[in-house]
Amino acid sequence: MRRVAELLRLKVEAGLTNRQIARSCGIGRATVADYLDRAQRAGLGWPLPDMDYVHTQLRRPHVTLQLVWEEYRSAHPDGYAYTQFCEYYKRWRAPLEVTLRQTHTAGDKTFLDWAGDTLHWVDPDTGELLLAYLFVAVLGASNYTFAQAYPDQQLARWIDAHVDACEYFAGASRIWVPDNPLTAVTKPCYYEPTINASYQELADHYGTAILPARVAHPRDKPKVESAVLVAERQILARLRDQTFFSLAELNAAVRRSCEALNERPFKKLRGCRRLLFEELERPLLHPLPVQRYELGEWRRAKVNIDYHVQVDWHFYSVPYTLTGQEVEVRLAAHTVELFHRGRRVAAHVRSSARAGFTTEAAHRPKAHQKHLEWSPGRLVDWAASVGPQCGAAGRAILESKPHPEQGYRACLGLMRLGRDYGTARLETACQRALALDICGYRSIHQILKAKLDQQPPPAPRPAPRPVTPHANIRGQGYYQTAPAPGSPEASS
Repeated sequence: MRRVAELLRLKVEAGLTNRQIARSCGIGRATVADYLDRAQRAGLGWPLPDMDYVHTQLRRPHVTLQLVWEEYRSAHPDGYAYTQFCEYYKRWRAPLEVTLRQTHTAGDKTFLDWAGDTLHWVDPDTGELLLAYLFVAVLGASNYTFAQAYPDQQLARWIDAHVDACEYFAGASRIWVPDNPLTAVTKPCYYEPTINASYQELADHYGTAILPARVAHPRDKPKVESAVLVAERQILARLRDQTFFSLAELNAAVRRSCEALNERPFKKLRGCRRLLFEELERPLLHPLPVQRYELGEWRRAKVNIDYHVQVDWHFYSVPYTLTGQEVEVRLAAHTVELFHRGRRVAAHVRSSARAGFTTEAAHRPKAHQKHLEWSPGRLVDWAASVGPQCGAAGRAILESKPHPEQGYRACLGLMRLGRDYGTARLETACQRALALDICGYRSIHQILKAKLDQQPPPAPRPAPRPVTPHANIRGQGYYQTAPAPGSPEASS
């Protein structure tokens, strides 16, 4: 076809005779005449449109064959009519591979999947042979391919693979087309599949939509099926006899093979994957976010009666109005976020303290907040401000409990009694309670209620009389346990 194009150019554009064309091309004059005759019967004129260029332009957004033909005719007014133009493009396109016949708009879709076969590397310490799984992502318009090995196919690796692919592409396409693993689709459905929450959050972070392929329909994602096959042949097969002693070393070899694949010229198209990527797709990808995505694990939990949610054996507070309701929990490496009906209601620093509590004061009811504003020292200071007797009663209440917080309410009750009966009467009631050794909120309240604080104070208890020594008083040693027979104490 290139020779025919050259003959037509020399005949039509240069105006050479058949003899001159034969001499220029190094062929016989009869051959020139034969080619020109066939071109005329086939309807070929000059200039011939560049079908490689046409095919490349059709991958750009909103570009149609009509538009490309109009641009062609504006540059070559005597060129092909639209019908001929379409027919020649159809003939040129026919020999292409099936996967290349699909026209994908640049920057539109990325196809993603795990390769079926695995890689291996050897632990240098134990000699154990460890598996590695190859993740493949390919851009639809350019076939530009990303491949990297990961130690497993769990959610964290699935997310990491997408982040690495976007950074390799220096952007994100408008749509991701994955298969239906649980890390991507928790509930497959032809009409409305349920996307994994962490995966959906990742897509939102990159401004991308997720469009899973139908279950058991590989033709929905022929790009990645073909890319996986190519990756297995160009990467896995090339590394089959090599031994690696770390995952990083393995991935360095994978990256070199992947770069070679992207630089490899197309067989039936002009250029290579990297060239098409730079020309077509890279300018149309969504730019990467400023902040790198951090994986968050999503769970559901019910708010306990104490307005805390248990997450990994630690308790985190939420507003008390959510008691008894279900919330969504997002676990990140260093933070815990809690959501209710899509709205974030709490955020805490993640803690590893088992059975511990992380509480924000604003989440408590007002009564609880006022209660916890008090400390033992503050309560004693308040009681002492009423008077020495009230201060002594407050200390006695706090000291009588195993933990000071158990005496908070009783001390707060004394404050209430001071407001109800006055501080003067409270001071007198505390004096009476101390004298009778009955310090407690109930006892002091009964003293005030019965107006015993207005009566003369009780006489002080007499001091105990000293014990006079007497022969009939056996003393403490008499009641000690007798030594066992035969023991040294018994024989002494």
